Amino acid sequence: MLDVVGVGTNSLDDVVVTRSGLLDVISSGKARVDLRQTFSGGQTATAMCACSAWGLKAAYIGVFGSDENGTMVRRDLETRGVSTGDAVVADSPNRTAVIVIDGSGDRTVLWHRSERLSLPPARLDAGVLRARIVHVDDDDPAAALRAASIARQTQTPVTSDIEHVGDRTEELIAGVTYPIFNEHLPIAMTGESDPERALRKLRRLNPGVLCVTLGERGAAALEGDRFHLARAFSVDVADNTGAGDLFRAGFIYGLLNGWSVPDILRFSNAAAAACCRKLGAIPSVPTLDEVRGLL
Repeated sequence: MLDVVGVGTNSLDDVVVTRSGLLDVISSGKARVDLRQTFSGGQTATAMCACSAWGLKAAYIGVFGSDENGTMVRRDLETRGVSTGDAVVADSPNRTAVIVIDGSGDRTVLWHRSERLSLPPARLDAGVLRARIVHVDDDDPAAALRAASIARQTQTPVTSDIEHVGDRTEELIAGVTYPIFNEHLPIAMTGESDPERALRKLRRLNPGVLCVTLGERGAAALEGDRFHLARAFSVDVADNTGAGDLFRAGFIYGLLNGWSVPDILRFSNAAAAACCRKLGAIPSVPTLDEVRGLL
């Protein structure tokens, strides 16, 4: 049996680095590019690569484009030990993104994906999702909900990457075992800027552990009635692309090792910080020794 199977997004990322600040770029309308490189990425694809790098048996289920970009991303995943045998190839260019890294290391993502790259929910069944944990993102809500429903029937825990507020967001929060939000979503859904108050308001949707990443402030979780806050690790940031994906991979790793919620948050924060030292998403996946070095 697999340790984890991820259902969601992959991408080919064109990373552009400029010493200018983003506001300067916007005000002037142009900026010098100091470095440009192309890397594989995507939320779930990156998380599965991290899990594989740390010794877990991982698989990715999503849609690759039929072009050279899709072939490249799939090859990168397989080279890193992630099984893609149940993935789909669509007659479409692969999802791409332009990621602009400004002088502070912060990034702005401009992405494009054809509707033909949506994962048909019917491609998911108990056989392809046979794993100790199922992980989903919210780029294809119907597929994510289908995966969560199948996993629930087999009592398999479901972790998540929930970034967008849409028509089915509340349904997805209720359907997964571990809702893990980016820092802006709880604010958008509750109007609360304080993470504890926001998570307590979202408690109505899910009785389990609710978690939110907080960028430079670290991460927080609500476990029952107990609120946990874990600080971030300080590193020299080259690119924070993939930090959220590595946090979720750390969360999966901690769950499979039976750790407490505070220990999971601490490890996940270290994994997210370690990946910020390098450019790109999948190429920045740290080794376990690099994560432990921060711990």
